[in-house]
Amino acid sequence: MSGEENKALVRRYLDAISGKPKPTSILDQFLSDEILKRHIAETEFGFPNYEIIAEEMLADGDKVMVKVLIRGVHRGNFMGIPATGKQIEALGALIYTITNGKISDHWMLADSMTMMQQLGVIPVQEA
Repeated sequence: MSGEENKALVRRYLDAISGKPKPTSILDQFLSDEILKRHIAETEFGFPNYEIIAEEMLADGDKVMVKVLIRGVHRGNFMGIPATGKQIEALGALIYTITNGKISDHWMLADSMTMMQQLGVIPVQEA
């Protein structure tokens, strides 16, 4: 697949899951990466129907990099933190590897500090 085809696949994937339930049947259409499937299930438990909004996307061969905005309401246990009912909104970066028309590997960096501050786990330091 070309870089543009890989970007189109990632766009379809994000459109299929952002702000919606993320059942295995949908994930299996786009992912062969079992670790990513498990991560999505854990995040979905803590932030049901969370959004991943693509702000920018670049492709190079089998790699697609996406700058994202992650948004959701904390309604279930997440990383040992009981539900707070608070909304989070943080930037992140994703790099997907595409193999045989599916996302086969991923790397993710999210602004965890901002998320933990928004959840009230870490106090916000005033400058």
